[in-house]
Amino acid sequence: MALDFLAGCLGGAAGVIVGHPFDTVKVRLQVQSVNKPLYRGTFHCFQSIVRQESLLGLYKGIGSPMMGLTFINAIVFGVQGNAMRRLGKDTPLNQFLAGAAAGAIQCVICCPMELAKTRMQMQGTGEKKSTRKLYKNSLDCLVRIYNKEGFKGINRGMVSTLVRETPGFGVYFMTYDVLTRSLGCEPEDSYMIPKLLFAGGMAGIASWISTYPMDVIKSRLQADGVGGVNQYSGITDCVRQSWKQEGWRLLTRGLTSTLLRAFPVNATTFATVTLFLMYMRGNEEPMDCEPTPHALQPQSQTSSL
Repeated sequence: MALDFLAGCLGGAAGVIVGHPFDTVKVRLQVQSVNKPLYRGTFHCFQSIVRQESLLGLYKGIGSPMMGLTFINAIVFGVQGNAMRRLGKDTPLNQFLAGAAAGAIQCVICCPMELAKTRMQMQGTGEKKSTRKLYKNSLDCLVRIYNKEGFKGINRGMVSTLVRETPGFGVYFMTYDVLTRSLGCEPEDSYMIPKLLFAGGMAGIASWISTYPMDVIKSRLQADGVGGVNQYSGITDCVRQSWKQEGWRLLTRGLTSTLLRAFPVNATTFATVTLFLMYMRGNEEPMDCEPTPHALQPQSQTSSL
């Protein structure tokens, strides 16, 4: 179990480093004003951040997911493993149920972590050197929010996070299970790693597509109040206002950058976890690209998703 936990942490960290630049782009596109948009699309947003805020602008808020990965992976691994042992049979349906349970419980850490990440990513928009930094770092961000708004403040967006993460993790684990069963691979298979990369990447894409509209709402709720004024009174009000202003476009705001991020992040995570476990375990037990109920269950997002 200790090796699985460490492997998950390493895989998650690798995924964050690979995917964080596009995560910043995603959040900026999701929360930008519809009436006065700063960015025309994914690549324009990417170029604008690099030009206006330097390359480091793409990595704003990375401290929060890096700090939270250990706790999130501990929860995901523990819940997923225990759930699969209780369910007994290793089937795609049970993988979905176990993944959904893990996704729901890890929201306790995921929600505050993504709140800090979102606030840091929005700070200093369009400025190479921020003249007025509200938050020094992710931890300072959470402390300031707690001092001002209390426990409720640092859990802003919890309901939307729960609605996103629960089915999202279920779809993720189920898709990966189905793909690895279909592709099949053995340790001697020279195509094992490409198959593993493909299965992990496609599982991440399937997970994000299944819950993406709720991720847009979550980002808007967590970014709300950055300028000192709250626009939304809650999740229902956010959905109502957003739909009234944008219609169906709300459902795909920032989706391109999310999918560009999803494949390499999850492919990197699975490859890192698998190679680490193969190296550490050696010939102790058979190793294939289909995870056991208690191993090889990394998450799809610093979340998220």
